[in-house]
Amino acid sequence: MQALILIGASAGGVEALSAIFAALPASLPAPVLVVAHVGARKSLLPDILGKTAALPVRFAEEREPVHAGRILLAPPDRHMLVANLAGRAMVELTRGPKENHTRPAIDPLFRSAAAAFGPKAVGVILSGYLDDGTAGLQAIKACGGKALVQEPQDAAAPSMPQSAIDHVEVDWRLPAAEIGPALLALASGKPAAPKATQPLQPAPPWIAVENRFARGVGNMEQLEKIAAPSTFTCPECQGTLWELHGQQPQRFRCHTGHSFTAHVLGELQHDKAEDAIWAAVRALQEKEKLYLNLAAKAQAWLHPGAAGEYAEKARQAGEQAEVLKRALLA
Repeated sequence: MQALILIGASAGGVEALSAIFAALPASLPAPVLVVAHVGARKSLLPDILGKTAALPVRFAEEREPVHAGRILLAPPDRHMLVANLAGRAMVELTRGPKENHTRPAIDPLFRSAAAAFGPKAVGVILSGYLDDGTAGLQAIKACGGKALVQEPQDAAAPSMPQSAIDHVEVDWRLPAAEIGPALLALASGKPAAPKATQPLQPAPPWIAVENRFARGVGNMEQLEKIAAPSTFTCPECQGTLWELHGQQPQRFRCHTGHSFTAHVLGELQHDKAEDAIWAAVRALQEKEKLYLNLAAKAQAWLHPGAAGEYAEKARQAGEQAEVLKRALLA
């Protein structure tokens, strides 16, 4: 195997993937593994992408061999990893902890390929929001592989490719229409391709530890080797988040395995805070309604003092709810 092609995509990635697949011939001498953020629901992505591809496109299956001339997608709600068994690539599917609030995530595939195939791994980051895939691309580069990134100006959602460019020494940044021919050249063993004779170097310790978490077998003792406790809480399981040493962008992981970049964590904390404020608005509106009912009953029972007190409490609750709503809507 001259090269193992790994592609990560999110929002806007279907268009980019379609353009890339249209440029890959049925004789492509390399496997292609793809993670798109399809979530946990049933997806028609293989059918959609198969319309433009000369190569067969389908969801990967557990423990299947990875062969040249096919495109395998991570199925819904499964991380897709790849292992090297006696020189042969093999797919692993796992419901390991979500990374960057998604499963399947890009980083687990890229990290596993970096550790198993070193200089043969070719990582590609396409259109998407936030920064999933950056850490995985760093792992590929750390193990001698190659990095391609969609030109951010060419991407419908430039955040993911821009994050990769900002934090990884990428080898190529290309519009989607030019990525397919570049991958074909790499897979065909052109001068820029990774050489099969390059020795496989041991993966840095942080890659090995994080691969264990993706496979669901990591533990706190291992996490202590690559991270230190932070003051933040995991939005998935409410456990303590640990900050990974020396990572740019800044990243966190809890001991159960959930992982987040600081950017993703900030977005999730924003959503959590917004949900809490809307819950407070609802509670205040219910409080206002309750005291208005009590005021009406007190008035009917000829208790004007109590009616006035209840009406004042209703007014205060209504004003507080409006203050919170204005803050949210602003």
